Amino acid sequence: MNDTFRKHTVQLQFYATAPYPCSYLPNELARSQVAVPSDLIDSGVYSQLVEQGFRRSGQFVYRPWCDTCSACVPVRLPVADFQPSRTQRRVAQRNQLLKVRLIELTFREEHFQLYQRYQRQRHPGGGMDQDNREQYESFLLRSNVSSVLAEFLQDGEVCMVSLIDQLDDGLSSVYTFFEPDWPQRSLGVYNILWQIGLAKQLGLPYVYLGYWIDGCRKMTYKTQYQPIEGRVNGVWQRLEGIAS
Repeated sequence: MNDTFRKHTVQLQFYATAPYPCSYLPNELARSQVAVPSDLIDSGVYSQLVEQGFRRSGQFVYRPWCDTCSACVPVRLPVADFQPSRTQRRVAQRNQLLKVRLIELTFREEHFQLYQRYQRQRHPGGGMDQDNREQYESFLLRSNVSSVLAEFLQDGEVCMVSLIDQLDDGLSSVYTFFEPDWPQRSLGVYNILWQIGLAKQLGLPYVYLGYWIDGCRKMTYKTQYQPIEGRVNGVWQRLEGIAS
């Protein structure tokens, strides 16, 4: 951690969780390093934590801290160098009539209903498909940093919602859910393309996409956006030669 990071986070403490089953690699145990107290983590501090490989879920700020595994790689897209593929250009064309509205983190019943449909159809049995309103709000609507909901609408109806954090050097794509009955629209792909465009408009150099694990099918989509950078051995660098 550099001196600036230390000065801004001198009161933060970091602890490692007990081992728990890994969500991505079978038969592996994971740990997280957690930054506390959460009420000291404002947008400036969080920007520095993200640069160091941290992520947030609600007010829980963490990074992988496993005993024997370093498979989780923080990744980000340098938006100035991004070149959409032919498939991505087609997705953008298919969804160009969607309207987007940025709103505060407030509960809306139609968002919650969409979230439940998405979880039950896309991630059945994963636990989040049983989330109640309190769990939904804790996960998506509680933040100590600069956050917005991007609401995507077609003909006045919400078809996708994305939680986005604004950092000092980019946007952090926290979580997105969308209408699961529209697979031909590739809404998740369009969402990332839209966030890249928003970062460019705001003059921000990066879109942070969380973690990537080589060989994990759930995370393969992240490498479809090129070029992509990963934080490897404490240094952000281009990830070359990875399968997309």
